[in-house]
Amino acid sequence: MSADPASPGAGSPGPTVREPDPLRATRRSPRVRWRLLPWWVKVTLVYAGARVLTTIMAIEVARTQGPNAWTGAKPGYLDFANLWDARWYEIIGIGGYPRELPLTDDGHIGENAWAFLPLYPGTTEALTLVGLPWKLAAVVVAVAAGYGAALVLHRLMSRFLEPDRALFAVVLFCIAPVSPIMQFGYAESLGFLWLALALLLLVDRRYGWLVPVVIAWAFTRPGALAFALTLAMHFVWRWWHRERDPFPVRERLVVIGVGLFTAFAGFAWPLIVWGVTGQFDGYTETELAWRSAYIGQQELLPFTPWFQGGAWWATWNDLPAWFGMAAVALLAVAFGVMLFLPAVKRLGVDIRFWLASYGLYLFAVFFPQSSTFRILSPMFPIVGALAVPRSRWYRWSMVLLFVVLQYLWIAGVWRVDDYDWTPP
Repeated sequence: MSADPASPGAGSPGPTVREPDPLRATRRSPRVRWRLLPWWVKVTLVYAGARVLTTIMAIEVARTQGPNAWTGAKPGYLDFANLWDARWYEIIGIGGYPRELPLTDDGHIGENAWAFLPLYPGTTEALTLVGLPWKLAAVVVAVAAGYGAALVLHRLMSRFLEPDRALFAVVLFCIAPVSPIMQFGYAESLGFLWLALALLLLVDRRYGWLVPVVIAWAFTRPGALAFALTLAMHFVWRWWHRERDPFPVRERLVVIGVGLFTAFAGFAWPLIVWGVTGQFDGYTETELAWRSAYIGQQELLPFTPWFQGGAWWATWNDLPAWFGMAAVALLAVAFGVMLFLPAVKRLGVDIRFWLASYGLYLFAVFFPQSSTFRILSPMFPIVGALAVPRSRWYRWSMVLLFVVLQYLWIAGVWRVDDYDWTPP
């Protein structure tokens, strides 16, 4: 008798059993999915996560904020994000700049709006024209500019670092100790954007596109003069290495032209202050008004403010003045050595030129006080060097350290305590 072909015993293959696909299972793992994401999606997620974390910390600190010159006790996030100099930007956006410089009782120029450049308050004011309240518009501009800076920074770091290192550099940038400034009512994040663009264009040798970026930068935050020095160093480097890296005459002329234009842009705002107020040193005297609370009214002598600050801080801590001045000298030496560390040299000569130029610029004119950490923030490309080590314990330690320092900055510097003479 022949077997029933439909019966299981008739040799039918039975139900098909699929073997597990290890490749498909691997693709479902979060780590692999993360690696497959486009770079800009990763940067977006990193930046968004960092800003959420900072917002939580700011709200927590705001609960302990007492009444002050800007807000009542326990202000909401937007009020807390618009303390300190944010009010100066609001004054500029609403009323512009004074034609007459205010004078103190002893006849010196006092603190006034001319210390702050116009592009950030102008952009914020433009958003208020479409219905956004000023405080919200100020935060929106800062957050958007910071996001743009993170994207450009990733492209810049990718010129020198492998993908994972470039992304970790962005992580450090987004959670840096002073990164809350990128979601407060300050112009810093807009300045970060122009700086990152300028460095990327310089590294890629797209010199002509620097002109509009420099114009925007020069009216956002100080630093154009330092970048002019960077361009001068870049020119000398390329000329010196022209045999192995051709430096055509046309490119030489373009670099010289852009460098001179950048230097002029760096002096443009002081010239505008002079033209409007009629006082030649109006901008310089305005800037000096902020340090008079520490050392009194003094003339600006280049390359002396850091030693003055070192002496002041040492005396304030019951130490001899020479101790503070010696500490400044050691700090300057350490900064010079840092520029030649292997991890920093990986970032290329142009980024190192910028770090050196901006460091020299600050050493020449800046008086170190509580806002030093914020003023140092344009050196943010250094995060590329900090991103070189790949060990997990190192990276998680850096993330934890930066988050803790970020909270301490919000609680100790941004938060206002009674008569607080330590502005961020």
